[in-house]
Amino acid sequence: MRITVSVDGTRYTDDVEPRMLLVHYLRERLGKTGTVVGCDTSNCGACTVHLDGHSVKSCSVLAVQADGCEVTTIEGLARDGQMHPVQQAFHDNHALQCGFCTPGMIMQAIDLLADDPDPDENAVRHGLEGNLCRCTGYQNIVRAVRDAAQKMAPGAGPAAEQVSDSEITSRAPSHTGGGN
Repeated sequence: MRITVSVDGTRYTDDVEPRMLLVHYLRERLGKTGTVVGCDTSNCGACTVHLDGHSVKSCSVLAVQADGCEVTTIEGLARDGQMHPVQQAFHDNHALQCGFCTPGMIMQAIDLLADDPDPDENAVRHGLEGNLCRCTGYQNIVRAVRDAAQKMAPGAGPAAEQVSDSEITSRAPSHTGGGN
């Protein structure tokens, strides 16, 4: 089947096998290896990406289902050489050890913050419960998400750390191939 999809601001048209998973299309065809293959059963969340601005586990979405959609991967978050505030918060709060779950955690955290820009600890834990980490014990991950929320709050931090409401809720790039 022929699909056309915008990934991280670039438009692609490809022939794909109807049963190809989005995670495999992103990694094998487009080289987006930051999208990790974890469990292949949608239990771990390591493969989380944004599809039309909302987080999905890309191992549970067929590539043909993304036809006409906008996909953002972990590689598409940085702007003008600056990490996204959630990426920066994960770095600043040492919210990773092996890093395997980190891309999916970050993508899910961005979606969580779009729905709840000022979550308490319980809301963060609930919002990330579909993403598993075997290394950190989650303390620093929760701290990072809350830190990012504070930095992204209107009027907080330097301009490079802020993201507009439209960017938070519409994380995916446009079909024009314009940059993010």
